[in-house]
Amino acid sequence: MKTTQIILIIFLAGFATNANCIATKFPATDPAFQKQLASVFTSYVNLKDAFVASDVSKVKDAASQTLKSLSAMDMKLLKGTDHTNWMSYQTTMEKALKEIQTSAAIDTQRKSFSSLSDALYKSIKAFGLGGLKAYYEFCPMALDGGAYWLSTEQKIRNPYFGDKMLTCGSVKETL
Repeated sequence: MKTTQIILIIFLAGFATNANCIATKFPATDPAFQKQLASVFTSYVNLKDAFVASDVSKVKDAASQTLKSLSAMDMKLLKGTDHTNWMSYQTTMEKALKEIQTSAAIDTQRKSFSSLSDALYKSIKAFGLGGLKAYYEFCPMALDGGAYWLSTEQKIRNPYFGDKMLTCGSVKETL
């Protein structure tokens, strides 16, 4: 009987320790930051839609709006490694958006959109959107090896090919 009690105590102590580690390792993100990230995501979806339409002018305008939303993010709401990770994601997104704004070639803009999509995906995975749903989608034929994008709907509307292959792709993950 004593052996069983000792084993149970050791098990529960280990479980409590692991539960504390999990809580410490993955702290909750400030809801204000999630709301700001959701705003960036909403602007990004407008950019994705401009790519679907293959309209360089609309793409540039939407990239400007997305950059504006990104610039409004308050990274002071994050601490420690979350803050450091955000700075990396933010830098990648800013660079991609500026490349999109300065390019007149839709194919060049789409390459930068891929980098933007990857960094935004990582941001959403790390911090969440405060309850807003996103779909992570993939086209194996885009950009010579496949490319991902994010959407608010499961219906595929491929930003890498526009009308040429509008429905090419699949949902890989729901966030």
